[in-house]
Amino acid sequence: MTLLKTALVTGAGARDGIGVAIARTLAKRGLSVAIAGASARIHDRAEELRAEGFQITSHVADLTKADEVARLRAEVGSVDVLVNNAGMGSLAAPALQRSFLSLTEADWDVGIDVTLKTAFLVTKAFLGDMTERGIGRIVNIASVTGPLVSNEGEAAYSAAKAGMVGMTHALALEVGRFGVTVNAVAPGWVDTGASTEEERIAARHTPLGRAGRPDEIAAAAAFLGSEEASYVNGSVLVVDGGNILQESKVQIG
Repeated sequence: MTLLKTALVTGAGARDGIGVAIARTLAKRGLSVAIAGASARIHDRAEELRAEGFQITSHVADLTKADEVARLRAEVGSVDVLVNNAGMGSLAAPALQRSFLSLTEADWDVGIDVTLKTAFLVTKAFLGDMTERGIGRIVNIASVTGPLVSNEGEAAYSAAKAGMVGMTHALALEVGRFGVTVNAVAPGWVDTGASTEEERIAARHTPLGRAGRPDEIAAAAAFLGSEEASYVNGSVLVVDGGNILQESKVQIG
């Protein structure tokens, strides 16, 4: 009997983003999926997925605000799988790239809130039902940026993504005994509509010679959110084509 039947994926508004790819992959595996985003475009993604034959609901919410997360919880109900993908930036709060000394306190707060606070609030809203039922999967979409590497101008983003990994580890210890696993995926360069030309060039210097695809990140998230991953807890699965293995990032030959 399949025990994991429902899922929520946050940050799924972008047409070619990681969030919608995760939602599609989970739906292909037979789950009923709710998707959440910061703007009305989330409804467009739901229509597209429903047109593919999947059972999808869509919800607009500012996940940095506890009252809106509470409303989302009331709309969606309990879920078996939670994927915290919201982060980096949204239409409502675009990502900032700014040197540390140029950051204002407000810049820092936004950088932390859109990635780390959202994961905290949403997890807190949905976790209790998982522990009561004795089964659940939480998958945090972190990044190699922050926990393992970084870029200039990304102090807040790096701190937030590293914080997601720290939260993953601590929470895995707390709720594993209740049958709930907590893991993270750490993508490297991924080709989405938000990718810059600089990022696309960097991706060509990975060992695989290309950027990752959103569906490749989705496959990793879906595994960690599956019943088959029942003994994987507190792990960080790096999906970067081996890029962080390279001591030298300069392509030779």
